[in-house]
Amino acid sequence: MRRLLLLLVLVVAAGCAGMTAGRALGPAGVWEVLMGGGSPLDRHIVLELRLPRALVALTAGACLGVAGIVLQSALANPLAGPEVTGVAPGAVLGAVVASGAGLAGWQSPGAVVVAAVIGGFAGAGLLWLLTGRERADPFGTAVYGVLVSAVLSGATAMVLLAAPGELGSVVQWLVGSTEGRVHDHWNLLWPWALCWLLAAWALAAPLTLLRCGEDEAAARGLATGRLRLAALACAVALTAGAVATVGALGFVGLLVPHLAFALYGADLRTALPGAALTGAAVVGGADAAAQALSRLLTGVLDADRLSVPTGALTTCAGAALLLIVARRIREEETSA
Repeated sequence: MRRLLLLLVLVVAAGCAGMTAGRALGPAGVWEVLMGGGSPLDRHIVLELRLPRALVALTAGACLGVAGIVLQSALANPLAGPEVTGVAPGAVLGAVVASGAGLAGWQSPGAVVVAAVIGGFAGAGLLWLLTGRERADPFGTAVYGVLVSAVLSGATAMVLLAAPGELGSVVQWLVGSTEGRVHDHWNLLWPWALCWLLAAWALAAPLTLLRCGEDEAAARGLATGRLRLAALACAVALTAGAVATVGALGFVGLLVPHLAFALYGADLRTALPGAALTGAAVVGGADAAAQALSRLLTGVLDADRLSVPTGALTTCAGAALLLIVARRIREEETSA
């Protein structure tokens, strides 16, 4: 419990850092606005731009963290995650196709969520069909997941080639960015996230039992097939909500569960809220770091405006951590 409280403090700190890391207004000005003062322009910057951006970043991180831990538990695969199981690339493809067809856009997140859900389920379903009886093999599933993700990413590239004029409006989905998130995005994301986070919490105890082994879970009367389907629905919905608002933030859903299990153990009744808080802290911290790095590069390069996407930082850091995690998993299986 103490660790959860400490992590909650870290989440609040990450959100505050995101609100004070921008260019136009420093920490003192932000504090003045939060205390009820400040000029109309300062209040607009803090309350209409920075606050919803920070809230969206934290909530999207929580969604991806929980989606990852649910996938890894349901598939009994430590290398499962929205990014490498076709879920996130499928959601991105759905959003891009809908945008290219004129059915949705970066400024119409409601329609994007629907398109992202459809794409996410399509990507997950394709992986499910390909793995067949090999779902119990973590590395086999990971290989198929990378293959499916690559195919879906290639399909996204083909859509962009077919509609090159849409490139500027969808590139944020491909990289992942919290820039420009306003209250419209926050008002759409938080009810969606709350609904599916509660649904995932309801599955915490059964998924913990499933992690002990499918035979043991079935012996205790657990319908493992239905449980996996429900878990997949939660993971896809949470990923789709995050992708629709901030795009594809690389490796968050894959690596956050490993941190949560290391900190809170294998019981999902504590690890799942831990994954939500860890994901929120990671994405909120990455958003603050991206803003600070943008300010630094703007000064160094003497650029008029330069913005580092949050997804670029999570992808670079996540790629290095993924190598460490994969090596540790391989060593554990070899020693066993």
